[in-house]
Amino acid sequence: MIRWRRRQFNSSWTPAQYARFLALLERRFGEPNQFRLSETPIFLPAALVGRMARYGCEMVEQLLANPEYQRASREAIPERYRVPREDPTPLFVQADFGLDENLEPKLVEIQGFPSLYAYQPVLADAYREAFAIDSGLSALPDGLTDATYSAGLREAIVGKHDPETVVLLEIDPWNQKTRHDFTATEQLLGVRAVDVRAVERRGRGLYYDRDGRPTPIRRIYNRVIVDELERRRMAIPFDYRDDMDVEWAGHPNWFFRLSKFSLPYLDHPAAPEARFLHEAGAAARHPEDYVLKPLYSFAGLGVVVGPSAEQIREIPEEQRPNYLLQKRVNFRPVVETPFGPTKIEVRIMYLWQDRLRPVNTILRMGRGAQMGVDHNKAMEWVGASAAFLDPGGDDDLPVPGQL
Repeated sequence: MIRWRRRQFNSSWTPAQYARFLALLERRFGEPNQFRLSETPIFLPAALVGRMARYGCEMVEQLLANPEYQRASREAIPERYRVPREDPTPLFVQADFGLDENLEPKLVEIQGFPSLYAYQPVLADAYREAFAIDSGLSALPDGLTDATYSAGLREAIVGKHDPETVVLLEIDPWNQKTRHDFTATEQLLGVRAVDVRAVERRGRGLYYDRDGRPTPIRRIYNRVIVDELERRRMAIPFDYRDDMDVEWAGHPNWFFRLSKFSLPYLDHPAAPEARFLHEAGAAARHPEDYVLKPLYSFAGLGVVVGPSAEQIREIPEEQRPNYLLQKRVNFRPVVETPFGPTKIEVRIMYLWQDRLRPVNTILRMGRGAQMGVDHNKAMEWVGASAAFLDPGGDDDLPVPGQL
């Protein structure tokens, strides 16, 4: 996106560098990566990332200051997943942005749930080493260093506990595509991934097997996606509604409260119009101008760009409150690649400790209708990536097709 850096990178790129990049990660995690990684990192103006980060903060603060939203989002939590002692603010926040035709950031989604906090620094380091990225470019926003980032992540996930009594709770963790983040979390913090079905309930406490001994769980780094529990009809050894003697690093209620459900309540220049499907009115008569999204799916499951009227009619009336229509934005391809201009999606990753602070980014590249893997099959120079922030870069982005 910064012309001279993109030109320099593309002209010096070799397949051997990319192979080394992948080999570095395979050596770190003991197996190939489980999702496609782009052949290139993204060079972003620090000011642009700062603007996106500010927009995300403004949106979250707007939602939390809205009494109607506070009431409605609490009521939206399914009764069987209402966890006691909810934190007043979400510990983890993700805000995803694309760039529209005028190169303005526009929100794609917002989520009160963790992302790849431990994996992303490893990914950036591999890009830096394999491609000899300028040491003056940081992969972290807001003046963070590797040390301050790790310290903040430790405070958020481990808190004041012994890491042995903290678990990363997930469904079938070692068969998830994101499992390298779980490995990186253990390497960085000493916190192990545990299958939600493997914990043991004893009174108000939860335990897990650690090297053959029952170990109490004092704090849970929650990575369980309820949508997956429901789809797989899984039985688990505790009830989310019970008041258990455990802390949550990422309280589960915020998965529902800060989510696609939030989008219709936003009034912000960077937030496209969104309406619940059962309240869509005129929008439902012109669905091709919108994106149809189920409220609580993850990783793009069930999202339809420009749905047909027939696809709308097929959704039963009683299920329509669980969908929304979001105004379609034509995101502009801004990264020049050997295969043509490519779109990006920028995820701003936040931690809310003393304040809501941007701490990292995740980048995705694509030339398909959506950024997901299924929409970019058999393509190169697409997939997950990392950002390097140029404090001297500007927002004067290249016109597609020009370097």
